[in-house]
Amino acid sequence: MRVAEVAGPPTELIFGDWYPALRTSELREGKTAKAMLLGVPLLLGRKTGGKLFAMRDLCPHRGIPLSAGWFDGETVTCKYHGWRFEPCSGQCKEIPSLTSHETLDPTKIYASAFPCEERDGFAWVYVPSPGTGRVGEALPPVPEVPKFSAKFRSAHLVAELPCNVDHGIIGLMDPAHGPFVHQAWWWRSRASIHEKTKHFEPLNDEENNGRNAGFRMSSHAPSANSAPYKLLGIYGEPITTTIDFVLPNRRYETIRAGEKWFASLTTVTPITPSSCRIDVMAAWNVFYHVPFVTSIATFFGARFVRQDQQTMVEQAEGLRFNPGLMLIDDADKPAKWYFALKQARLKGTGEHPLTGLVTLHWRS
Repeated sequence: MRVAEVAGPPTELIFGDWYPALRTSELREGKTAKAMLLGVPLLLGRKTGGKLFAMRDLCPHRGIPLSAGWFDGETVTCKYHGWRFEPCSGQCKEIPSLTSHETLDPTKIYASAFPCEERDGFAWVYVPSPGTGRVGEALPPVPEVPKFSAKFRSAHLVAELPCNVDHGIIGLMDPAHGPFVHQAWWWRSRASIHEKTKHFEPLNDEENNGRNAGFRMSSHAPSANSAPYKLLGIYGEPITTTIDFVLPNRRYETIRAGEKWFASLTTVTPITPSSCRIDVMAAWNVFYHVPFVTSIATFFGARFVRQDQQTMVEQAEGLRFNPGLMLIDDADKPAKWYFALKQARLKGTGEHPLTGLVTLHWRS
């Protein structure tokens, strides 16, 4: 079954934030590519000199996609009437049909253009709320994978999901599915299930009224029934892991063993109100000099992500019938926190569902 053949119900989306649109390897100088974020069609490209840009893939004149036109490395030209735009600002530079008898100043016309920055091999695009107009300079930092040394290796994994961003995110933070969805000799099995106790603390982001609020699984020794964590034991250092979830869609995990570390940023990005994409961006200095370590890690990681993708494809089949769903304690408590945080962000209240340290118990 292809992902495109199924679609779950839609959900409300969080605008006014950074989302990864495309791998920058797809954006060569003088070339453009199309993408979709939050239901917004985008035209991305790289100007001569290397600067990235992201425009709404629609000409403000008659609505034809700008991707049907031309890009010469400096300006984007509409195929329909030849209107020419500077793509970073969206400012119109020329309307060929104008004559000396007309007073219209083309430079006062703007196509929609969005802030676009390069981090961790991704073109990140800031997607404002509809009707916001041109975005100013006071924007939150562009997300990136934490790094703790000058030398490190990195990798990226991706999978499309036929569900809305809510189901993608709560699946991402679900601690109980591992022994069932990810059964493998190199990860864990049903026979390894045991009770776990984890401590969580709120991430309030009070200075931004809860804009990037979230919660943290406090620093702890990782699960003893996970083979990858066991490998770090060769360094002879205590191993700790910390996991943060931050609005609107980000999961950060940091594993430390003395000077050795592994860090990842996983995002679930809404493509449309009913579909999303999961990206895993990772960096590490563990086993730095081991040959083929990046290829090996990518191989096993891709299999891990495909297992999640297949499960979400199967779940989407059931979600098409709008079944009643339930969230239970304690394994589903992080999902409840996410929904509460999302509503607080949408309402602009800054309210946080956690008032302090919380201890949860589950078996996995």
